Amino acid sequence: MVWLVRTLVRRHRLLFVAAVSGATVYATCTVLSSVMISLVTDRIIVPRFEQGHVRSATVLGVLALLLAVAVVRAAGVVARRTFAARTAWRVAEDITGDVVDRVVAQPVPWQRKQSTGDVITRAGVDAEAATMVLHPLPFASSVVFLVIISTIWLLVTDWVLGLIAVALFPLLITLNVVYQRRVDQYYDEAQRHLGDLSSAVHESFEGVTVVKSFGAERRETERLSEIAARLRGARLRVVDMRSLFESLLELIPNLANITLLVAGAYRVRSGQMSLGELTSFIYLFTLLVFPLRLIGFALSEMPHSMSGYRRITELLDQPLEADPGQAVVDSADASLALRNVGYSHDGQRTVLDGLNAHIPAGRSVAVVGATGAGKTTILHLLGGLIGPEEGEVVAPRQQAKLVFQEPFLLAGSVRDNITLGRSISDDELRTAIEIAEATFCYELPSGLDTIVGERGVGLSGGQRQRIALARAIAQRPKALLLDDTTSALDPTTEAKVLQNIATRLQGTTVVAVASRPSTIALADDVLYVTGGRVQAHGSHGDLLASEPGYRRLIEAFEHDRASMLNADDHNDAQPDQGAGDE
Repeated sequence: MVWLVRTLVRRHRLLFVAAVSGATVYATCTVLSSVMISLVTDRIIVPRFEQGHVRSATVLGVLALLLAVAVVRAAGVVARRTFAARTAWRVAEDITGDVVDRVVAQPVPWQRKQSTGDVITRAGVDAEAATMVLHPLPFASSVVFLVIISTIWLLVTDWVLGLIAVALFPLLITLNVVYQRRVDQYYDEAQRHLGDLSSAVHESFEGVTVVKSFGAERRETERLSEIAARLRGARLRVVDMRSLFESLLELIPNLANITLLVAGAYRVRSGQMSLGELTSFIYLFTLLVFPLRLIGFALSEMPHSMSGYRRITELLDQPLEADPGQAVVDSADASLALRNVGYSHDGQRTVLDGLNAHIPAGRSVAVVGATGAGKTTILHLLGGLIGPEEGEVVAPRQQAKLVFQEPFLLAGSVRDNITLGRSISDDELRTAIEIAEATFCYELPSGLDTIVGERGVGLSGGQRQRIALARAIAQRPKALLLDDTTSALDPTTEAKVLQNIATRLQGTTVVAVASRPSTIALADDVLYVTGGRVQAHGSHGDLLASEPGYRRLIEAFEHDRASMLNADDHNDAQPDQGAGDE
């Protein structure tokens, strides 16, 4: 508990000190206000009833003191709440920044092992939970000072009633400690289930089209309901325990108040204390009830905060993995090479096994192979997204740009998606758009400033691919890596894109994973990959003549494409059943 408070507070120590100072002023004025109640009772109220009059100077003097104490006390409250809130907000901002910085610093292999929803939870919900204790903490810490001076004042006023009141303090502290230890496990469980639910919801929303296409809404609803039920169960256990805890915090001081009132009446009757002293005594004890409850509130928030902070430190304590991009040997020109490269998924399934390839600068090469041959893995190695387990990768580091088959577009404008915040002139932007055959962007409602929506939901697959390609071209790459990037384009548009790249990006090395025979035929060379190795490297025509496996694969590609075209023609020829019904 102490280490958490120390860790959080040291981020903005001055703000926290200001909050505690304001709370201390409030605590001091709380004790003084009870003294003023005693003065009002003994100097004004009692004389007025017993003697029939009170001097105006006495009334004005006591009221002036009472007003001064009230004003200073109010200032203490304002300072405490203002600086306590600022402390919590600033610390939450710092923690969230630490999480984001850590996530950004981790390389792609680490990112692929994480759940997006869980990372978002740690940066948001967990950061907020970790700082919840900072809101009541300044006041709760100043209550220690309040309890000390109040104890002295209560004992000095009347030692019998003082002992009764002081006996309540260890009882409340014991209650808080027991509560904290028992509820801690339930807060941990609730935070864990919250992370699971956030991950599942994010995953379900990401795959909403798949879910709806396969009619799996009921299955997803049941899955989310099950996770939510576990979270609800953990939260209800916390609520049950907290309700009992707060009920006891309410009951014990009230019972003590009744005891003090009865005992005090006998003390006043016997002349051992004045009516003003009893009034002051009861008033001060009543004022102490809320600060004591606030200590309990701070302690009740502690398990929640510790649970959130533990989840954050779990992420922050993960060591930074080596950036595979740094392992790429920088190429002086735009040539690419893979030398005896080996790679496997999780050290189990071998993808590449002693693969060797050399691609001269300025050449366009099609990577061809059956499904699972390792074509995409080759591009990821050249792009520095993953690192080889064996061998060496040579590429123009930071200048090899990869365009994925499934392009990712941000929810901003077309311009933002192409420039990614970089300073790119209008001429360079237009050139990139023209090479990618993405001039349709100018015809959108707001041109390049049109908002495309999350993941480019307002665009077709081919439009998204061309914008993603324009984004890579705008970075003026030395090597352009295309992972079946033009798969959503019709053959005519695809041929135009590849021809533009060849004629207007001269000197740029192009490596493209391809499955269309027409695309493959446009490349200068072909890398035929099978069994995790380069089976052959040469022109398309040469490989058709010399490699039976390559020839069978191309024939299969042509057959599949012909079947798809025939199916499209058949669907187009079907009568419109809806029209017939009318």
